[in-house]
This record gives sequence, C-alpha cells and structure tokens, in this order.
Amino acid sequence: MPELIPAPAIIPVPGGKVIEEYAGHASSGDDSVSVAHMIAPAGWEEPAQEPQFDEVTVVLDGSIDVEHDDGVLHVRAGQAVITRAGERIRYTTREGARYVAVCVPAFHGELVNRDGDDDYGDGE
Repeated sequence: MPELIPAPAIIPVPGGKVIEEYAGHASSGDDSVSVAHMIAPAGWEEPAQEPQFDEVTVVLDGSIDVEHDDGVLHVRAGQAVITRAGERIRYTTREGARYVAVCVPAFHGELVNRDGDDDYGDGE
C-alpha cells in the first residue's frame, strides 16, 4: 500500500544548512534509501568525508562544489553528480544552493565518516 509522507524530518546542521528528509533513516526509518531536499547558504562548507553510501545529488538552484582526490567539480542548477561509496569528498557552496540528495543505502551519521565528526551534527 502506498505510504504518504505528510512532511519531511527537518535536520539542521552547522553553518545554516537545512536538511528536509522525506524518506530515510530519520524520517521513515528506512535504511535502504534516503531522499532529502537540502538548502545550503552561500559560503557553506562541511568537513571532508568518506561515506559508505552512493549519493546522487541534483542541483535545483545555485551550485555546489564537490572536492575529490582529483580536483573539484562545480555542479550548477540543472546538473547532477554521483559520488560512490568509499570516495573521499567534500561539499561546499559559493553562492548557496538548493538540491535533492538520494543516498543508497540511506544516509546515516554512522556511515558518513566525516573528518572531525564529533564536532559536526547530523541530527540522526
């Protein structure tokens, strides 16, 4: 039977970014996939990470930079990026961004492996 998600779980993180998770660990208890709408202000950044999940990020407005071992990808509105489990990456925004992230398996703080994780909240 279809399941209505009446509202996302709101997960604030440092630097003013807001995560609106519609499906996943925090919102629906799903561990197989997560879908979240992200709003990140200009100048937002997070620590480098080596997540244990694949992530598809679709930029709706603004842009994000994805730093990786071979350089930086600048992903603009209307574009997407796929990062694979085990890749060392770091997300930042210059101008701010609104985007959708789909993680397989679902995003969970224990799977992110961020540098200095003790100082960074995931709300999960």
